[in-house]
Amino acid sequence: MRFLRSIVTTVLACAAPALAQNSTFLNPVLPGWHSDPSCVNVNGTFFCVTSTFISFPGLPIYASKDLVDWKHISHVWNRESQLLGYSYSSDGQQRGMYAATLRFHEGVFYVICEYLGSDMEAGVLFRTTDPFDDASWSDPVTFEAPKIDPDIFWDDDGKVYVATQGIIVQEMDIDTGEMGPVISLWNGTGGVWPEGPHFYKKDGWYYLLIAEGGTAEDHSVTMARARNITGPYSPSPYNPHLTNRGTSEYFQTVGHADLFQDNNGAWWSCALATRVGPNGTSFPMGREMVLTPVTWEEGEWPVFQPVRGKMTGWQLPARSRDVPGDGPFNSDPDVYDFPQNSTIPRNLVYWRVPREGAFKTSQKGLQVALGRNNLAGSPGGSDPASRAVNFIGRRQTDSTFKFSVDLSFDPKADGEEAGVTAFLWQTANIQLGLMRSNGSTYLRYNSTEHEEKKTPVPASWSGKPMRFEITMPDPRTYVFSAMLAHGKSRPISFGRASTEQLSPSGSFVGTLIGVYATCNGAGSGLDCPATTPNAYFRRWRYKGIRQYISETESVRSEDFNKGR
Repeated sequence: MRFLRSIVTTVLACAAPALAQNSTFLNPVLPGWHSDPSCVNVNGTFFCVTSTFISFPGLPIYASKDLVDWKHISHVWNRESQLLGYSYSSDGQQRGMYAATLRFHEGVFYVICEYLGSDMEAGVLFRTTDPFDDASWSDPVTFEAPKIDPDIFWDDDGKVYVATQGIIVQEMDIDTGEMGPVISLWNGTGGVWPEGPHFYKKDGWYYLLIAEGGTAEDHSVTMARARNITGPYSPSPYNPHLTNRGTSEYFQTVGHADLFQDNNGAWWSCALATRVGPNGTSFPMGREMVLTPVTWEEGEWPVFQPVRGKMTGWQLPARSRDVPGDGPFNSDPDVYDFPQNSTIPRNLVYWRVPREGAFKTSQKGLQVALGRNNLAGSPGGSDPASRAVNFIGRRQTDSTFKFSVDLSFDPKADGEEAGVTAFLWQTANIQLGLMRSNGSTYLRYNSTEHEEKKTPVPASWSGKPMRFEITMPDPRTYVFSAMLAHGKSRPISFGRASTEQLSPSGSFVGTLIGVYATCNGAGSGLDCPATTPNAYFRRWRYKGIRQYISETESVRSEDFNKGR
């Protein structure tokens, strides 16, 4: 039955005159850690938001004219004053901004989310009329959210509903945050963790799309529908509508989808997926955003094309990078020198809100103050702000890449250290730094799979800027090395590190590539000693090399999605 229905749907799609010319494209369309996507089309520009947990700024907004070139145009949560104290209250590594929903209603963009913390947590509703401007995003209306993954839906009578994990729904006053009684809707088809709900009204039906089965290999998209928003809901006979569970596909964990239309009326779905393969152990980029065409005939259930690396579907909009805003496209290389008084690039993020003055651009490049905590968060302290670490990084967005940065740093006291890291979270990262220990200067390499390794800095390097590199010769391996930034020097390689240590089961986040600075617990309270020097980073370069679309197929990053 499903097979025949798919054939009929394909024939109908090919016959549609406005969509006669199909397009091909490659997944993921938004590579790197971009989990739980939600997207809308506003007058031919597509906008998406993804989860960020405790990284800051949070809730990035991407815009695209063609569904494959995505420009990072703003962050919804971009100043601590929007949620004062929430960041430091979050002690877990996967707390923070859980799956958001992005919607557009009567000229206003809305992002609804739940901040899940330890001492502080709340549902949050942000709004703006200009998503290209960080400052335009409002302070949130907060509301009691009993569960995660809120969806927001305006019914024809003007009432606003919020659905959350469970699956439950409540009426909401979007100006005050007041919530109505909880109404249970549907518990899915038996998979664990029914969550990520989204409502769509079409052909007189309220369609309810959810994620269930957990976020690993059993992840799936299921649907139900009703004549009234509060039910009763009848499950689709075609569930699950989208999944790769039980397959040997390279793209696994497919789920947490959203639906939207293009200007031709064709339906699309964004979803998350992990490039891991069956029983794979290396997936440092975590959950990425994939795109798939959807056929949705009148009065029928939607048919999703299964997620693969190579996709063929509706005619994509014409290729265009004519998108407003000053952020980078996600696929662009980093070429950053951090001139004085320049703005720190939008695609660089911190782990929690940074302390004031910890990062700024200067005549010497990006100035990073040393923090008391090392990357693991030690020594910490009783003050909530002591959870901060002085780290800044960008998403790893390619299966293989090369990253380098020049460091000017002259440690004077034992424990002072600055360097580069491949960072999943505070207890899963790989570091290479320049540090002072026992009165001498060393290059210190540390990872969870190898014992700490200290190599004395060559005498000819002393006091000179050094270039630190992280490269990936293949998707399962990082290589860390150091050399002089200028002139000739033999690079010092610290060996090969497996990406498995940044691919733990149950990870909601993905690897960030960046830099850190710490005095490793010297000083007291929140501060290193007053005499502690700053670290300076410049010539920050990140360039993708290859993107894998199956376990054996890859394309050059610069050619990714060009030949469509």
